[in-house]
Amino acid sequence: MSVEPTRMLTGPGVLRVVWLPGSDRLQGTCHCGAEHVADGPVEVWEWLLAHPVGHEVATPATEPTTEPELVGAR
Repeated sequence: MSVEPTRMLTGPGVLRVVWLPGSDRLQGTCHCGAEHVADGPVEVWEWLLAHPVGHEVATPATEPTTEPELVGAR
């Protein structure tokens, strides 16, 4: 008897590792959709943890600040 999951986590912090049936390999999937197949758990997790470089949560663009006017300065 097999039990299927009723829901799956999603979002920017979710990294997924699955076993590829019929092989001894693991597939890591980043939240951005990039995938990497590895021979062992250490290799796949090293890739997953290094891959998200550049995936940091984007900070909203701020308007350029202007220099404050000095009152009474000449």
